[in-house]
Amino acid sequence: MSVNPRARPAAEPHGDAMRTDTKLRPRALVRASGGPRYAVALVVDALGTGLLRPFLLLYGVMVLRLSAPATGIAMTAGIVVGLVCMPAVGRWLDRGARSSVVAASMLVRALGVALLLATPAKHVWPFATAALLLGVGNQAWPAAHAALVATVARGRERDTALAAGRALRNAGLGAGALLATACLAGGATALRAMALATGIAYLTAAALAWSVRLYAPTATPADDEAAGPLPRMRGLLAANVVYVFCLNVPEIALPLVLVTQLHASPAWPAAVFVANTVLVVTLQVPLTVLLSRFPRRTVLALAGAVLAVSYLGFLAAASLGGGWAAPAVAAVSVVCTLGEIVYAGSATALVTALAPARAMGRVLARFELSTGFGLAVSPAVITALAPHGPAALWGGLAGATMVSASVVATEQDRPATSPTGDVRPPLPQPGESRRNSSPSGSVRTLLCRVRQPFRAP
Repeated sequence: MSVNPRARPAAEPHGDAMRTDTKLRPRALVRASGGPRYAVALVVDALGTGLLRPFLLLYGVMVLRLSAPATGIAMTAGIVVGLVCMPAVGRWLDRGARSSVVAASMLVRALGVALLLATPAKHVWPFATAALLLGVGNQAWPAAHAALVATVARGRERDTALAAGRALRNAGLGAGALLATACLAGGATALRAMALATGIAYLTAAALAWSVRLYAPTATPADDEAAGPLPRMRGLLAANVVYVFCLNVPEIALPLVLVTQLHASPAWPAAVFVANTVLVVTLQVPLTVLLSRFPRRTVLALAGAVLAVSYLGFLAAASLGGGWAAPAVAAVSVVCTLGEIVYAGSATALVTALAPARAMGRVLARFELSTGFGLAVSPAVITALAPHGPAALWGGLAGATMVSASVVATEQDRPATSPTGDVRPPLPQPGESRRNSSPSGSVRTLLCRVRQPFRAP
């Protein structure tokens, strides 16, 4: 895999104004997503994650014979530690690492699985350490992947590549989860076999990702001083915490409402989850391309409006009687999934467009920190609101999401400015001349040590 050093601008604060190519070119999309080897690494990693992650709690209870509360606390601690590590991941990315960070996130999870397999029964601390390693790898991967794609692709091609990566990952996760579900009848032995398969998948994916050998330029202290402060994105980060609740609606909120409140068959939440996965896999890229003619911030605000409407739809559907409530909830879930697809296709794309190249890692780390925080607190918020009735749950989510959408729509994108008020010029790109710079300074900005020449489509 190789990259043209000049294919990536230093910053794209006004990238939404550019003309957009909305054609889908599969081969160009694969290259923009990191190349064939990296695409295979994503699929293998997702398959392994799908095999174990949904059943990690069962592994602790059935195989290691730990109590459910102890297992849950250990898994939560792993998520928290993973969030704490995000600033370090961002700094590593800003030193120029790309494929090595992705490979490290996979290798850390492979170590976690190895420790999981070596943990004796009724020993909680080794399991907690394994959950910690899995949590660190799971939290570090999204920022590392987005930074890698942002280094390879530019503009709307990058947005489509990010969407394709998400669709590919969801396909792998779904296939892995289906395979694991079919194997659960084997009990503890099957769970151990799935853990072993997951570890092998992580090691294979790490080797493939590392072989891409992709690097990015590192900014000098003079570059940092000249470029000014990083974009704050306070409104966007706060809104993202609320937006991300939609990712837990099919997995937590709808099963809770359908089974415990509407007394529907467990087949309904299963059908909703399968439909969600299929829609994400099939529509993520086409919808992202379709909406690429509009500004990213406008699309993200639209996603919030669609999600809020779907939450109000759930509120109305839950009040239906005569056996119509469950089918109505399932129908509204399609609207919610569309909102999720629009959100996922625009949020990370907007952040990468706002982030200067010199600080892509730190900015993405802040964004993923807000995403991880939202994912961590949303189960507690959803389960706390649900007992108070549909109005508290769905009305609360709809109100918070509409407020978040308005914040996203009204926040201004301010590029860094000089003390005189002029917009700062972008950092010189590799191969371009830089006035009053030493030869060593230009060498430090060399982008992407590569094996083969990359030709933009």
